[in-house]
Amino acid sequence: MDEDEEDCESSARLLGMSFMNRSSAHRSGSSPYTRRDPPRSCSRPSTRSTVVCVLLLVIVASLTMVLYFLPGCNFTKAGCQKPNNTLEPVYPWATNVHELFPWAEFRLPQSIHPLSYDLTLNPDLESMTFTGRTVINMSVRHNTKRIVLHSANLNITKATFKLGDRKTSVVTVLEYKPRQQIAVKFSEELKEGQYCVLTLDYSANLSNTYGGFYKSSYTDKDGNKRVLAATQFEPLAARKAFPCFDEPAFKATFLIKISRKSNYMTLSNMPKATSTPLTNGLIQDEFEKTSVNMSTYLVAFIIADFTPISKNVSDTLVSVYSVPEKKEYTDYALDTASKLLEFYSDFFDIDYPLKKLDLVAIPDFLAGAMENWGLMTFRETSLLVGNKSSSLEKQVVASIIAHELAHQWFGNMVTMRWWNDLWLNEGFATYMQYTSVQRVLPQLDIGNSFLAMRFRALDKDALNSSHAVSTEVNTPEQVEEMFDSVSYEKGASLLLMLNASLPWNQQFKKGILQYLKQFNGSNTDTEDLWNSLTQVDVSTLPQNVSEMMSSWTSQKGFPLVTVSRKGDQVTLTQEHFLLTSDNATHTSRLWNVPVTYVNDSCSLAPECRQMFTLKTKSGTFKLPQTVKWLKLNYRNTGFYIVHYGSEGWDSLIEALSNNVSVLTHEDRASLIHNIFALSRLGRVSFHQVLNLLNYLLNETETSPVKEALLQLSSIYRLLDKRQEQYLVARMKNYILLHFHSLMGNQTWEEEESISKQELRSALLEMACSLNEESCTQKAKAMFTQYVQSNGTIRIPGDLQRVVFTVAAQSDEDWSTLLSMYRYSTYDAEKRKMLQGLASTQNARHVVWILHAALKGDIIQTQELPLVISTVCNGFAGYLFAWDFIQENWDRLIEKFPLGSFALQAVIKSSTSQFSTQAHLDQVQGFFSSLKERGSQMRSVREALETIRLNQRWMDNNLPTLRKRL
Repeated sequence: MDEDEEDCESSARLLGMSFMNRSSAHRSGSSPYTRRDPPRSCSRPSTRSTVVCVLLLVIVASLTMVLYFLPGCNFTKAGCQKPNNTLEPVYPWATNVHELFPWAEFRLPQSIHPLSYDLTLNPDLESMTFTGRTVINMSVRHNTKRIVLHSANLNITKATFKLGDRKTSVVTVLEYKPRQQIAVKFSEELKEGQYCVLTLDYSANLSNTYGGFYKSSYTDKDGNKRVLAATQFEPLAARKAFPCFDEPAFKATFLIKISRKSNYMTLSNMPKATSTPLTNGLIQDEFEKTSVNMSTYLVAFIIADFTPISKNVSDTLVSVYSVPEKKEYTDYALDTASKLLEFYSDFFDIDYPLKKLDLVAIPDFLAGAMENWGLMTFRETSLLVGNKSSSLEKQVVASIIAHELAHQWFGNMVTMRWWNDLWLNEGFATYMQYTSVQRVLPQLDIGNSFLAMRFRALDKDALNSSHAVSTEVNTPEQVEEMFDSVSYEKGASLLLMLNASLPWNQQFKKGILQYLKQFNGSNTDTEDLWNSLTQVDVSTLPQNVSEMMSSWTSQKGFPLVTVSRKGDQVTLTQEHFLLTSDNATHTSRLWNVPVTYVNDSCSLAPECRQMFTLKTKSGTFKLPQTVKWLKLNYRNTGFYIVHYGSEGWDSLIEALSNNVSVLTHEDRASLIHNIFALSRLGRVSFHQVLNLLNYLLNETETSPVKEALLQLSSIYRLLDKRQEQYLVARMKNYILLHFHSLMGNQTWEEEESISKQELRSALLEMACSLNEESCTQKAKAMFTQYVQSNGTIRIPGDLQRVVFTVAAQSDEDWSTLLSMYRYSTYDAEKRKMLQGLASTQNARHVVWILHAALKGDIIQTQELPLVISTVCNGFAGYLFAWDFIQENWDRLIEKFPLGSFALQAVIKSSTSQFSTQAHLDQVQGFFSSLKERGSQMRSVREALETIRLNQRWMDNNLPTLRKRL
């Protein structure tokens, strides 16, 4: 609960429309209602005439039947000729000239394949424009009379073509803007096996969004505005910087040249080869040709005045770049990247293939980070931390670096064939970020974050608006929408489950290495991964990996496993855990579930874990009758939810009431998550939920406490937004009663343990948000001390958000905090100040901060999703935020592409706390009115479904809440 669609019709759709148009019959000009003369009388025909008529009728009928049943005959002098039944595609008109565009599909044809690009770019950071020349060397894979590639917002001024050793000729470029495609047509066929060169000169404006080749700026320590240009091409924006075959499977090499002024520097994927003075006073930097074939989305270049720090790691020069004023915050990133690079090279048994690896902090960057090969780009908050930063802040940075570094193997070396299998990139990188940080930096204790991530992935995938991990993608909007928790978090969760279910002989790692080595430099789909895992050593596998895992990647959702016991027999039954009923598929879906379980005789150590594979609707196994209770999904490594039935839940609740430590903290958090999910499904009463939560009076571990607080906080905010003030007061008292002791035990000093920092920040943020007096007083005092010391007395990193949030509730301190925000240079702290500012309950401040974030001068527009999310958590701002989104939708989709993660976040945070029919009607009406400007997004369907679920939950549980709280 927390978090120009293009007209890209397929040729099949176009054909369907054309066929219908063509098939209308020619109507007779005569009227069927013409008056007729009355019939004249006639004599009875003779017998002979009758026989002749009958014979004629038989002959005509026979001929008619022969003609009917002869398939597709055209009768000529040579007899019956079967025509070619293949329907020709209906091509659209080009948008730049009155001529048919020779392609009618979203995906490019496979007849031409790029081999290499020679790119020359001349950016002008004063006029914010650039010119370019792209030389593409290509091979002809199939005979063709056309070359089709991508280009978006580029003004092509000249195009030439050269086939083999023939003369270069000027060619006409056709453009079809709705699909961002350009094409060159030929009168003579290009033949399979030939080679050709297409050269395109063009000009364009630097983008004012966060995609393509875009302009950015920052203010230096002297208050001067400094401009720069950077790139973000994933998924579909390389075409905005140079004409190209902008699909993952069209890999090629790249040689890049960029001109600049002498006071700037340039970076690209490869090391710089030469710098040449030009006659216009500029310098042209030429970079080495890429030593690897790359997909276009991984190309990158930057023109800026950044400062680096560097070190050699084996044969690779690792550097971290930042604006000069923030060089002091780069040491941790350099050290962490160096350690992780060594780990990955060793773990994957494949060396990092490039001579250098740059990590660049960009002041204005929408994504968290981007894995461009050899030139990884980051938000400043995702890369820069100070020496005195908290361990929790360092954990975030290390985790993001680990994710992007993992991509250098998963994604860069081996790349998904098409965006439908994005999870092969993002699921793996997400899985490896947690695995690598746990191995290389165990002091960062990242396990709790991985567990919480899996819970949120389950929450998203329980919706009917979710999608399969590997799913069809046919429009730009759908490509953007693949960048969600299903591709990232669910993908990682499935890999964890697979690893946990394979034998203890590193079967999973062997399969991964096989996959990387077999497909290095290539493109793959999901089946290639399963085949690699199966091929390693089939004899050791309990079952076929492809058979097991296809049930998890080819269909949306996950199973609900219900447990029942009778004597010594345990019966497990599976069904689709679906919060919104879908009768068409609800009962037919089955998963191959590797169920793990422990019981009261042995429940903590990994050796206690037992396994049962549930392949069918139900299955049984034996268990001694002396076993008191059973806990499935040991340490929550499986991607499913468990219902124990009334007796099973009672047994587990009793066990936890007697001894909290009878289960691992992951299993205790898992029970809390599962019972809230079952309550939302309607399988358990909220009365039962509250029964389980009673054990929390004795809970001290981070994961269970954080999960309980998150679930209770969600309900509290729903009640608050429904203006159920009586229940809001009761819920506040309930939370404070159950967690008062833990809240009171938290210190406000520096804390080394990350787990304790996570626990403390969650507890104190909850306490202060409920206006618990001792918490708010301490936070106010700490802020006053911080202001009076001019920031020299530091607030511990994990406490900064709660302190700034409390301060922002005072108008005077809000103004002070805004002033500090404007001049702060440390980005992690600055972002927490922004969250504090956005948590204000002053309506005028709410309106100001929303518009300031959209305008982008004081608050960068990249932070708008965070601002909206924070505003929506408060009572004063959530309706303002919803109005703001409706009023400014066109400006939002100028900045954030339709379907993008940023827009998904904006929609979710602004609607996920609605729970009334009035709000449902409002949301549905607004998005329906958008039509091609956003109405078809999956995130819209998710928002509407969530509101309906909130409404249902409230209707079902308000009586229980009134009774039990």
